[in-house]
Amino acid sequence: MNQTELHTLGIDIGSTTVKIAVLDSNNDVLFSDYERHFANIQETLSDLLGRAIYKLGQIKVSPMITGSGGLTLAKHLGVPFVQEVVAVSTALQDYAPQTDVAIELGGEDAKIIYFENGNIEQRMNGICAGGTGSFIDQMASLLQTDATGLNEYAKNYKALYTIAARCGVFAKTDIQPLINDGATKEDLSASIFQAVVNQTISGLACGKPIRGHVAFLGGPLHFLSELREAFIRTLKLDDEHIIAPDNSHLFAAIGSALNAKQDVTVSLIELKERMRTTIKLDFEVERMEPLFATEEDYQAFHERQSAYKVKTGDLSTYKGKCFLGIDAGSTTTKTALVGEDGTLLYSFYSNNNGNPLKTTISSIKEIYELLPEDAEIAFSCPRLRPIINNDRINPKDVHEPQLLQVVCAYRLFMPFASITVSTRECERVRDNLVNIAATKISAGVSTGIGSHVDDIEDKGDDQFEISDGRSVDEVFNALKDHGLQPVMNDYIYL
Repeated sequence: MNQTELHTLGIDIGSTTVKIAVLDSNNDVLFSDYERHFANIQETLSDLLGRAIYKLGQIKVSPMITGSGGLTLAKHLGVPFVQEVVAVSTALQDYAPQTDVAIELGGEDAKIIYFENGNIEQRMNGICAGGTGSFIDQMASLLQTDATGLNEYAKNYKALYTIAARCGVFAKTDIQPLINDGATKEDLSASIFQAVVNQTISGLACGKPIRGHVAFLGGPLHFLSELREAFIRTLKLDDEHIIAPDNSHLFAAIGSALNAKQDVTVSLIELKERMRTTIKLDFEVERMEPLFATEEDYQAFHERQSAYKVKTGDLSTYKGKCFLGIDAGSTTTKTALVGEDGTLLYSFYSNNNGNPLKTTISSIKEIYELLPEDAEIAFSCPRLRPIINNDRINPKDVHEPQLLQVVCAYRLFMPFASITVSTRECERVRDNLVNIAATKISAGVSTGIGSHVDDIEDKGDDQFEISDGRSVDEVFNALKDHGLQPVMNDYIYL
């Protein structure tokens, strides 16, 4: 390569990536590269310049910097700066002058640029990165893949779901239940891309038509073909009106090179050397004070908090009733088995990987493997009953068929558990449930305060209505009539 020929260098410092492009005198791209900076812009740019030197040699360039993180860097390096909208517009005028609208998605920003009768109007997102490349990365992690994986999944979608893209938190709230309900990764991936499309069009265009020749720019739209297809599908564009340049992810860098000033020249090696000193970029925020000023403060905190621990016990030697708690969260499953005195006998915490039922079953299986013969896990499945001064409670909120389904599910889920059916249910339901799934049934119950104490005259109001008011003998005989052998037990908790 001619070392004396002057080339132009465009540098685009984005929110998540660094891009460079070296052009010759004919504005052809001689070298270009694109790299995530992971908040280490100096090292990333230095590495990209090193690659350019390796390929092109010790050439001289007229540099120009653009991008959201480029202004401070430009001042430090003594390199001119150009606004990103100017850089992109220049590149489009050179490579695709027929463009009417440009849609550009970056790592944390989204833009729509309108070209109308020589005028340029740019619309850009604010402080929220919803519907950008970072949003796509965040959503991909929910499906245990990356952006490229989402793109491959989306190629085979069959249905689209409504997902919010204005905020990653809202989107997670929409996606996680769909994952838990068994929605396919193909459909979820396509729905995530469609959410980005909807957010861009509604949030930036705000009703202004996107028509004519539409250019798709930026890394996400360059590397994710299915995201681009979602825009094309939504905007109903035909092939004639689609502009997808080969270097669409580098257009800001190319545009900045096209705006380079020939009176500012520097060799690539010298520019790389200028990167050696530390640069404090403008968008680096002020750091908060540390939680602990000294190591001694941290140790004092650790010792103080370590005093509060849940009492644990040995499940293998435990005898008596166990209480099982299951927390099936949106992303994780937690299980705890507690003794009658509140001692934690077993605990389980795991990511549910989109299948909370499977994760919970694995925990229950482990409990059964560890549970000793003298330990018992018990359930009671009471429905709400009417009570005094509360007319909002309706036992029909859970119908009898639904109650039967719950009890049978418990029996299938935990075949050795003890299941009690209370007197809140009617005779017919209780007598049939003991034949199907229940193992314990109460009788002779009163719910008034002090009802079982003989020397208290004023028993108080019933806490709730009883549906099956049969005596102990009547329930005993009913069980025998069903071919069961009743075993009597009386519990009094003080």
